[in-house]
Amino acid sequence: MRKIWLPIAVLLFIRFDMPAVPFQGGHGLIYVHSADILKPGYLDVSGGTRYFGKIANFGGQEKAYTLWVVKGYTSINYGLNDHVELALCPVLYQDTNKGSDGINKESVNFPDDIFLGVKFGSFQKLESPYVYGGRMMLRIPTADKHNIIYEEYSAGGLEILLSGMLSYYSNVQYPDAGWSLHANLGYLNHNDVGRELTKNPDDPSPNSMSSELLFGAGALFPAGQFDFSVEINANTFLSRPPVTAYSREYASYLTGGVYYRHNSWLQIQMGMDIRLISDRDLSEYSDAGTTSLSKPPTGDFPNYPSWRGILGFKVALLPKALRTSDEDELRRKTRDRRNILERMIDEQKDTEDAEEELSRIKSERQRVEQELERLRKLLEQEKKKDN
Repeated sequence: MRKIWLPIAVLLFIRFDMPAVPFQGGHGLIYVHSADILKPGYLDVSGGTRYFGKIANFGGQEKAYTLWVVKGYTSINYGLNDHVELALCPVLYQDTNKGSDGINKESVNFPDDIFLGVKFGSFQKLESPYVYGGRMMLRIPTADKHNIIYEEYSAGGLEILLSGMLSYYSNVQYPDAGWSLHANLGYLNHNDVGRELTKNPDDPSPNSMSSELLFGAGALFPAGQFDFSVEINANTFLSRPPVTAYSREYASYLTGGVYYRHNSWLQIQMGMDIRLISDRDLSEYSDAGTTSLSKPPTGDFPNYPSWRGILGFKVALLPKALRTSDEDELRRKTRDRRNILERMIDEQKDTEDAEEELSRIKSERQRVEQELERLRKLLEQEKKKDN
C-alpha cells in the first residue's frame, strides 16, 4: 500500500484549477497522458469531436437559435524508439462563432491549428510500479481566427507546452490488466505579445507573454472489453492576457470516460466534461463601452461551458501483427518474452553486476510463465468451444 501514497497525494492535494490540452493521442485517458509511450514501430491514428451547445433565446424579439461550439480533431502518433514518441495533431474543424454581427452560428476554422509534439517516456526502475516521462508540444497557428469563446485561450502565436508525467500501475507484470493512476503538470507559454485579440486596433493587446500552469490527474479501470476512467483537468494563468481575451479565468472540469475495445487494434471512446469551478467572468465586452469584444448572445450564457460531450476513436495501424486473434497475439508476446530472456542471459555473462541481472532474468521468467499460463487457458477455452 505504501507504493500508492505518492499518486494519491497528487490527486488529493494539488489545486484543481487548470484545464489540460486535449486530444493529442498515444497512451492515456481522454485528456491526461500516460508516462508510458508507444512501442518502437507502433503507429496509432485517433480522432473525434468535442461539442457544447446552448439555446440563445431572445424572448420573442429575435429568432432563437442554438449556439454550437464544435471541435473536430485527429492525432497521428509513432513510437520512434524505447523512450521517444512523435505526434502530429491537426485540429481539422473549429466553430468560431465570429461572423459579421459578432457572436453567431456562422463562422468556422477549417482547418484550425496544428500541434507537433515529442514525448519522452517509459522510464521505469526494475519491477517498479512508477513510470516517468515528459512532453513538449508546439502549437502552430494555421487557423484564420483565434481568441474563440468557450475554447482554451489562444491569440495566434507559436505556443509551446512543456509538461511532466507520472503514472502508477497496480499490475507491474501486465499494466493493461490492472487499474492505474496518471498525473500531468505543465507550463504553457502563449507567445502572444502584440497580437490583436479583436478587430479594433485601439483595444488592449498583450504587452507581455501570457502563460498558464496546466494540470491533469486521473484513474483508469479496465473491465474486459470496456475500460472506464475519471479525471480532473484544470488551468490557472501565471500571466493573464488582457481584458479583450475570452477564457482568461481559471476553470476545472471533471471528465468521465468509457473506452470500448472492439479488438486489439480498434478502440471507441466516449466522454463527458462537467465544469467544477470557474472564476467570475473577467473579460470586458462591447456593451460596457470599454472594448469592442463581442459579448455572449444572452446574459445566461456562462464564461466557460457547463458541459462538453466527447466522441472519438483510436486505430492501431502498425504493426500489422495487432490485426490478429487474441491467441496469435498472446503467442507473439510469449515469443518476445522468450527472446528477451535469452538475450538477458547472454548479456549476464559479460556484466559485473550479476545480482541485478539475475533479478531481471527472474522477473522476465515469471512473465514468460504467466504468458504461457494465459495461453494454456485460452487454448482450453477454444477446445471446449470446438467440442
